[in-house]
Amino acid sequence: MKTAKFITAVGLCVLLFGGCSKKSAPKVVNSKHVKIGFIGLTCEAPIYTAFEKGYFKDEGLEPELVKCSWANYKDNLALGAYDITHHLVMYFLKPIEQGLDVRFLGGVHTGCLRVQTGVDSPIHTIQDLKGKRIGVPGMGTPPFVFANRVFGTHGVDAGKDITWKVFPAGELGLALKKGEVDAVANAEPIGTLLISQGIARNVEGMDEATDMPYANEYCCEIIANGKWIDANPDSAARAARAILRGAKWVQENPKAAAQLAVDKKYLASTVELNTVAISRLKYIPSVKSAEETLYSAAKEMRAAKMLSPETDTDALAKKAFHHLRRYPAVRRVAPERYPGFMLPTENV
Repeated sequence: MKTAKFITAVGLCVLLFGGCSKKSAPKVVNSKHVKIGFIGLTCEAPIYTAFEKGYFKDEGLEPELVKCSWANYKDNLALGAYDITHHLVMYFLKPIEQGLDVRFLGGVHTGCLRVQTGVDSPIHTIQDLKGKRIGVPGMGTPPFVFANRVFGTHGVDAGKDITWKVFPAGELGLALKKGEVDAVANAEPIGTLLISQGIARNVEGMDEATDMPYANEYCCEIIANGKWIDANPDSAARAARAILRGAKWVQENPKAAAQLAVDKKYLASTVELNTVAISRLKYIPSVKSAEETLYSAAKEMRAAKMLSPETDTDALAKKAFHHLRRYPAVRRVAPERYPGFMLPTENV
């Protein structure tokens, strides 16, 4: 019940941004200036790449990077502090359900969330976490939401059976090591760092990169402010293409992408650890599979009581994904094919 109340509360502020009255269609301006949001995570490598390698400029855009924090990321996108980014599907579906006008445009990569426990812990399975304490970087953050989704589909009441404790992301490993929590839910590069330090191992069934059905879903997709898309459809398509192009480059050049992110100080990590973290993810730009991910994620989030039981999840997924009329195809440069993502070029 506590979890459901929190997630509901997170979305209430959305009503402030959605408004009640209908407005006329926005004037199409297709501004060249585009603001791209980021937090400073390993998985945001396509954004760093697209900016540093000039992919946005190649599209005729004038890019501006906007640094954000977990605490205000959703609100900043809704309020127009930035226009577009790529971020976690499950982080935005609840606010979209409650009226937030932001829309997904395409898939960027799979698998950056997981739940971990101590290397010598007796915890091995999802059921073993009943009655335990789990550290998270914040209530409502993607690691928290992912853990809730998994619990909900495996008969664990995340509100009653789990005690949640909040720590700064960089202190989750210390909390686990000191015994302040029994497990932690995190995002890259924290998960890779804790394993490399011999502090943690993954809980079975709770690794988004390897465990089904999550391994064949996009965890992160391009998402943009709805009003900005309506006023800038061509610019939105160009910005999306730049990010997808960045994703393809990262997939082909994980070490170089890791080096770029560290050298340009987008995140605090070593090149070696960042390379390992990036290599865990599959950067496979797609439109079709990205849309399919919304349908499966919404269904499981409703089952986990993270969405209203009255919500039509198919309608929500349809509402949440925006098909750009002039969505440019991204030329395939990776020879490898991945299960679940074998798409013809016209669907990319």
